[in-house]
Amino acid sequence: MADEIDGLNFEQRHGKERVRVARVWRNEDGRQSVVEWVVSISLLSDCLAAYVRDDNSDVVATDSMKNTVYVKAKECSEQVSVEEFAIGLAKHFVSFYQQVTAAIIKVVEKSWDRIDIDGQPHEHGFKLGPEKHTTEVIVKKSGYLQMTSGIEGLALLKTTKSGFEGFIRDKYTILPETRERLLATEVTASWRYNFESVHSIPSKPAYFTDKYQDVKKVLIDIFFGPPKEGVYSPSVQNTLYLMARAVLTRFPEISSVQLKMPNLHFIPVNLSSKDNPSMVKFEDDVYLPTGEPHGSIEASLSRFWSKM
Repeated sequence: MADEIDGLNFEQRHGKERVRVARVWRNEDGRQSVVEWVVSISLLSDCLAAYVRDDNSDVVATDSMKNTVYVKAKECSEQVSVEEFAIGLAKHFVSFYQQVTAAIIKVVEKSWDRIDIDGQPHEHGFKLGPEKHTTEVIVKKSGYLQMTSGIEGLALLKTTKSGFEGFIRDKYTILPETRERLLATEVTASWRYNFESVHSIPSKPAYFTDKYQDVKKVLIDIFFGPPKEGVYSPSVQNTLYLMARAVLTRFPEISSVQLKMPNLHFIPVNLSSKDNPSMVKFEDDVYLPTGEPHGSIEASLSRFWSKM
């Protein structure tokens, strides 16, 4: 928020970063559930005096923000999605503190997945998965809501049905064209919902958790194609676009989607020596996996009326 000081515009916010919290729910039937969240809070508030004068009377202490996370986690008597927790936390800050005009809450949820033992889901056993479920919500005193959800660390790889041809060739180009290569990426995706009020969000239990799983499934399905024949990818760019378009086509409540898909290179291995000219002859089988440098591809796709 902007204030005018001595003819200058001054904007400020303050909050608490990386508040770690875990919450366990224990059902009467013995089944237990767990979540682990990393919460970041940023408050827009009327506390100008703290910056320009020796007056902290309107400042919400960041330690109080941290403590509030644990209090609100305790108050969740039933399991909630990361989105529901973020919205509830933001609503608290804008309603409890007169000085706070808006709250921005970011939460990253680690993927503690229930394990199976001998084909049976364990009542209280979990393993940590690679992906992270993310959300960011902005709530204003008026009840205005802006919210996005997302996924980080979705690692995908297919060993065929990928190529790259017809790109610009100049004096700096040594990359050969190909219609057969290994394609690997680690998807970071975020999507914005079209809900614009805290009163308009669906009340259906597990709505956002289910939607997260549905969006992830669409992204994976488009990347790989049908189980037997797969689908050909002429570039990471084309595959990214098809994935984003599929999300908007499938989910009318999503107004925009952003994808980052680095091209994680697997370099064909050919080894030879004077005495052994074909020590290792590459036949689409032996690769050198590399992490960097890697190609960087990202794009966003939105409906015309979306505010992104």
